[in-house]
Amino acid sequence: MSEERQSLLNRLKRIEGQVRGISKMISEEQDCAEILMQIAAVKAAVNKVGTLVFQTHFRHCLETALQEGKTDYVAEVMELLDKYIS
Repeated sequence: MSEERQSLLNRLKRIEGQVRGISKMISEEQDCAEILMQIAAVKAAVNKVGTLVFQTHFRHCLETALQEGKTDYVAEVMELLDKYIS
């Protein structure tokens, strides 16, 4: 398994732990402000994973397009970017 893939999986495992922690906080009726801070942290972490996945895919598509002269990869990346941003 590549180092990039393992790094992404590790990030996702941390996010899973954070979400379980939020669930526990809600069950224990902890302070709403603390819960919202944890939710904001999870949102930021998920966004970071999405950005890293997009960057990896973009790099791969760009390398392939350059090597094989395929311009359809650029359209694919642009479509993915639009979906990710929306």
